[in-house]
Amino acid sequence: MKIKLLVCFILLTVNTITYAMPKVLVKHQRNAKNLIEVRVINQTMKKLVCSVGIDGRKIYFRLGASQPSKWYVATDERFNYTNVSTWCDYLSLHPKYQQKNN
Repeated sequence: MKIKLLVCFILLTVNTITYAMPKVLVKHQRNAKNLIEVRVINQTMKKLVCSVGIDGRKIYFRLGASQPSKWYVATDERFNYTNVSTWCDYLSLHPKYQQKNN
């Protein structure tokens, strides 16, 4: 009985976590110079804060509702999609990245 309860708790926790993350689409491609390019597309109706990391270099940016980002390009043709990491979360949860009104 305890094992069933533990399994149900784990499944419920994992299921909740997957629904908590915003839905984004990440596109990878190679440009004419054979460099990897990455684009993040927001598929929610909320503003997001995202980052794209290519081999240790991270770029943070805000992404509007249902908007694509610009293409982020690597600097070396030896990089591929495994050298790219992306992260996005709701902007309302990260006040550090919200626009400042002066």
